[in-house]
Amino acid sequence: MHAVTRSYIGTGASELFNLIEQRRSEVEALLRGVTGFVSYAAFRTPDGGVTVTVCEDKAGTDESIGIARDWVAQNASDLATEPPLVAEGHVIVHLT
Repeated sequence: MHAVTRSYIGTGASELFNLIEQRRSEVEALLRGVTGFVSYAAFRTPDGGVTVTVCEDKAGTDESIGIARDWVAQNASDLATEPPLVAEGHVIVHLT
């Protein structure tokens, strides 16, 4: 499995997570359509928030990165958020 995190901080980040929460069903439908989707979580931090996507392989997380980028561009461009800090790698432990 492969995971990717997207950390959003600074201007507009809290508002972005408000929007993600308000449009949860739309975000869920998009991410569940990702090839090899395993799980997704979004959580707030003091400076904004972080999303975590786990897929069967890197191709799935790459697809999720593009979906997230496009969704933010189409739905939250007015928030002027900074691009997220992206970290990704091979999953060594995944508990559900």
